[in-house]
Amino acid sequence: MGRSKLLASIVVGATVGAALSMLDRTTREKTIASTKKMKEAISYYATNREELQVLVEEKVLATKVLCESVSENVNSIIDKVDEFKELPSTIEGMINDTKSAFSLPDKE
Repeated sequence: MGRSKLLASIVVGATVGAALSMLDRTTREKTIASTKKMKEAISYYATNREELQVLVEEKVLATKVLCESVSENVNSIIDKVDEFKELPSTIEGMINDTKSAFSLPDKE
C-alpha cells in the first residue's frame, strides 16, 4: 500500500502559493518589512529575557483575569436563567391566591 501524498501535496501547494504571491511588489515589501520587524523583536528579547518574562507574565495574568470574569458572567447568567425558570410557578401561585381571594363569599 502506497504512502499518502496529502502532506507532501499540501507543502508543495503552500510553497508554490507563497512563491506566486511574492511576485506582487506590495506583498513582497510587506513580507520583508514584517520579517525584519520580527527579527528585531526576537533579537531584542533574546538579549532582554527578563523583559520577555515580565511581558509573558502580564499576558498570562490578563488572560486569567479575563477567564475569571467570563466565568463570573456565565454563573450570573445561569443564576438568572434559574430565576426565570421559577417565575412561572410564582406567577401561578399569585394567580391562584388572587382567584381564591375574590372567590371567597363575604361573611357579613
